[in-house]
Amino acid sequence: MHYFTISDLAHEFDVSTRTIRYYEERGLLTPMRTESGQRLYTKKERAKLKLILRGKRFGFSLDEIHEMIALFDEDRTGRKQLEKTVEYGRKKIKEVSERIDDLLQLKAEMESLLSDFEKRLREWEEEEG
Repeated sequence: MHYFTISDLAHEFDVSTRTIRYYEERGLLTPMRTESGQRLYTKKERAKLKLILRGKRFGFSLDEIHEMIALFDEDRTGRKQLEKTVEYGRKKIKEVSERIDDLLQLKAEMESLLSDFEKRLREWEEEEG
């Protein structure tokens, strides 16, 4: 069986070893240990790390990611994990859509203010000129 060291995974996924140890502390990863205490990660643990990092990139919390990973261990068909992932995915898309709406509103307000400021500046320039 092929194993990965913490340094191998940190390099491959461009994260710090501290980040990987943190995921271990949170119960998301469970590496094996050599007699000297070196962490060794299986292909399964490597796949979990990939899922964790993807989940973080999509804005999922570590608790949500932990739940999705744990569901796969409970139900090897993957159905429960997929159902939970769809549920969380819909929730996350709703949150992102709301943030986009808020940002678009903020942009419109900023554009309106900027237009007003530019108009006032032109009026002052015309009065001085």
